[in-house]
Amino acid sequence: MAYDTVPEAFIYPVSLKILLGTVALAVAVPSITGDTFPVSGPVVSGGVARLHRGQAAAPKKAPVPVKRAIWAANQLRSKPYRYGGGHKSFEDRGYDCSGTVSYVLGAAGLIASPMSSSEFRIYGQRGRGKWITVYAREGHTFAVITGLRLDTTPWDNSSNWAPRWQTTDRLPRGFEARHPIGL
Repeated sequence: MAYDTVPEAFIYPVSLKILLGTVALAVAVPSITGDTFPVSGPVVSGGVARLHRGQAAAPKKAPVPVKRAIWAANQLRSKPYRYGGGHKSFEDRGYDCSGTVSYVLGAAGLIASPMSSSEFRIYGQRGRGKWITVYAREGHTFAVITGLRLDTTPWDNSSNWAPRWQTTDRLPRGFEARHPIGL
């Protein structure tokens, strides 16, 4: 029989060291890249987020992806507005509107890569969500997460554009309301 004469090195061409190294790398890479997003943060009782000094506390009753989205948004409070920021990668030195929304949804495990305002117009399911609603139109996107608005536009008519939580409502006229499936 031909298979009796095949050398063992031919049957097992990959050394055990290479195989184990590859497995170790595959396990380490997701945990290394996942470290950029927070896995814990402030929480409050009930089902609505609360804002204290610009930082949001996630509701205890919220699903884990919602909490992670809130905690991730808190990380962006010190970042400046940068047109196109957050589009090539979730990690950037500044963020625009869709880069901001992409970052928090990426942290929640709800998208795999950043999206543009136009792409958010067809994201998830149509209508308002129970926990997260993304409002998108050509050129601008913002989100409402457990009652707080995450937006890059200034709320006080100043010229200070940056990712931040806001308690004031924004009329959704002209925006497509979308939400992550199940949230």
